[in-house]
Amino acid sequence: MRRPQAPPPMNGPRFNEFIQSPKVRVIDHEGENLGVMFTREAIEQAAEVGLDLVEVSPNADPPVAKFLDVGKFKYEAQKKANIARKSQKTQEIKEIKMRPNIDDHDYDTKMKKVHDFLGEGDKVKITLRFRGRELSHGQLGMALLQRVQADTAEDGKVEAYPRMEGRQMLMVLAPKQQ
Repeated sequence: MRRPQAPPPMNGPRFNEFIQSPKVRVIDHEGENLGVMFTREAIEQAAEVGLDLVEVSPNADPPVAKFLDVGKFKYEAQKKANIARKSQKTQEIKEIKMRPNIDDHDYDTKMKKVHDFLGEGDKVKITLRFRGRELSHGQLGMALLQRVQADTAEDGKVEAYPRMEGRQMLMVLAPKQQ
């Protein structure tokens, strides 16, 4: 003999006979509150109108249910979720590499890119590479990163202050929140 199986897990709101609460607060298809009634009665009333009884707010006491078309309700909820997912902006970390004795024009070009990245809402990691004897002049690198910090003061803030990691000095800038 087969054991009775539990119903498959619901994805989306509970409706009609899947509503587990004995009583629900009912809102009809025109948005009018019909009050608290037994779930069976509410399902019958919804069927008379040609709609389903959908549990809208299951955590309320008693749960709130509406007369809706379940398929349409699920479709619109899925559409809203897709639109929310599309409008989300993921923040990336862009990297700009420099040398401590960078020329002015090269510096200006790199700074233009830093401003672009910060304007797009991305974080910028500035890496200063030291080679050979440059390593003994760490103050040059620190001065350059302080200059970068001063130049980006209006559209960025320092998230990670300059620090040495082996032969390179790192600093992370984040866009300022408006």
